[in-house]
Amino acid sequence: MISTPDSTFDLLIVGAGINGAGIARDAAGRGLKVLLVDQGDIGGATSSASTKLIHGGLRYLEHYAFGLVREALSEREILLANAPHLAREQRFIIPHQAAMRPAWMIRLGLALYDRLARGSSLARAEALDFRGTPYGFPLKPEYARGFAYSDLVTDDARLTLLNVVSAAQLGAKVLTRTRLAGVRREGGLWRATLQDANGMPSECTARIVVNAAGPWVAAVRQAIEGPAAGGSLRLVKGSHIVAPKLYQGDHAYLFQNADGRVVFAIPYEGEFSLIGTTEVPLAEPAAQPSVSAGEIEYLCAAAGAFLRKAVMPSQVVWSFAGIRALYDDGRTDPSAITREYRFVVDGEAGAAPLLSVYGGKLTTYRRLAERALDRLKPWLPGLRPPWTAAVHLPGGGLGPRGLPGLLLELSQRHPMLPPDLLHALARRHGTLTQRVIGEAQTEHDLGAHFGAGLYAAEVDFMLAHEWAREADDILWRRTKCGLRVTEDGRRRLADYVAQKAAGGTEK
Repeated sequence: MISTPDSTFDLLIVGAGINGAGIARDAAGRGLKVLLVDQGDIGGATSSASTKLIHGGLRYLEHYAFGLVREALSEREILLANAPHLAREQRFIIPHQAAMRPAWMIRLGLALYDRLARGSSLARAEALDFRGTPYGFPLKPEYARGFAYSDLVTDDARLTLLNVVSAAQLGAKVLTRTRLAGVRREGGLWRATLQDANGMPSECTARIVVNAAGPWVAAVRQAIEGPAAGGSLRLVKGSHIVAPKLYQGDHAYLFQNADGRVVFAIPYEGEFSLIGTTEVPLAEPAAQPSVSAGEIEYLCAAAGAFLRKAVMPSQVVWSFAGIRALYDDGRTDPSAITREYRFVVDGEAGAAPLLSVYGGKLTTYRRLAERALDRLKPWLPGLRPPWTAAVHLPGGGLGPRGLPGLLLELSQRHPMLPPDLLHALARRHGTLTQRVIGEAQTEHDLGAHFGAGLYAAEVDFMLAHEWAREADDILWRRTKCGLRVTEDGRRRLADYVAQKAAGGTEK
C-alpha cells in the first residue's frame, strides 16, 4: 500500500462520470487514497445520456477500428458477469435496404463481429426472412429480409453510480455538487480549492490530479496548465427521444438512415421505445444540452422510414441529450471520429502530474481505468495489480440462479409485495434489494408512494447511500420513474426530499 500523510490524497479525480467513477473504484481497490469530486450529480451529464448500450460498436468496423471493437466486446462479457442485474442481452434486427449497405457487407461485418467476440455467451448473428414473424410485423412490407445480432442494454446512470458506491466502500471520499475552484502545484503536491453547492470553500492536497471532466476536460486542463493546453477535443451532441412503445416484441431495430448513419429503436422501461441518436458538432460544452426540434424530426423520420406506423414528434414523452467528448483525430465526419481514448500527462520531471482523459465510451470504461493507472505507475511505486475484471459491482453477485433466483427469494420473503415492484427493485439494486425493502411486507410498509412504484423506502435508501440530493436525481438517474410519475407525485417527492435534507419528515 502506498503511504501518504493522512491529509493528502493519492488521487484527486475531477469528474464523476463513468470514466472518473471507474478510475476511482479501481484506484481505491488498489489501496490508493482517493477523492472524487463532481460539480453536479454522479453521472449527471454524458454518462446518463447515452443510448444505454454495452456494445462492440458494429459500425466502427467500417472505420477499421478492430482493436476498439475487440476490446469493447471483451468488456461486454465482463460487465454481463459482474453486473447481471444491470446488463442483459438485447437482440437487434437490421432490416436490409438494398440502396444502403449491400447484404454481403453486412453479413461480412456481422461474421467479423462474432469472430472478434470469440467465446461470447451471446447469441450469434444470423440472416433472417422477416415474413410472417414478429420481426417483420412492425416493418413496412418492402423490408422482408435482414439480419439479427446481439449486444447488451444497461442503465448507464446506475452503472456509473455503482462504480462510485464501490469506490466509497473501498475508502474513497466522494463529494458531489462540488466545484474545483482552483488548483496549483506546491512543494511537489497539488493544493486544490473546492467549493460546495453553498459556496463554502475547502482545501485539500493530492499527489496526482486526474482530469476526467468529460466535455469539460479541455477547459479544466487549460485552467490548470494555461491557455496553450487543452486541445485535441471534439464535442458531439447525441440526442434521444422516448415514445410510447412503437411495436410489440422485445427485439430492437438498427435502421440504416439515408445519410449513412444508423439509428436504434430499443424497447425501454417496458412501456416505451428509445430512439437515438443524432450527432451534432458543438463548439462549447453545455451543462444541460437540449434536444432541438430538428433532431426530434430527424429521429422520427429515421424510424418512420422503416416502421408501418409513422412516428410523430407529438408522440415524444421525453427527450435527452448528452455531449460526447471525443479525441480529435482530425476526421471531419462526426460518425467517423474515433471512440478510442487518449491520456495526456502534464508535469515536468519531479512535478505533480496531471492526467487528462480524452474520449472513451461507456462500454470500455473499466479497461480505460486500468490503463489510466498503468500510465500513472511512475508516480505510484508499489501499485497493486488490476482487480476489477473478476469482482462484482455492488448488487451484482446474483449467484448461479441469476435474476430469476433473486426474484424467487424476494417473493418468498415478501409475498404480499407486487411482482412488478420486486422486479423493478431487483433490476436497480440486485442483491441490495433486501436492504431497500427492509422488513416491509406490504406496500404500506414501504412508506409514501410517489407513483410508478417509487416508495419512500427506496427514496430514503438513495438519499442515504447513493448521494441523491434532488427529486430529479431520483426520477431520471437513480430510476426512470420520471416517465410515469405525475406532476403531483413529482411535487410531493420534491417536498419529501427537501424535508429530509432539512431533517424533517413527510406530513
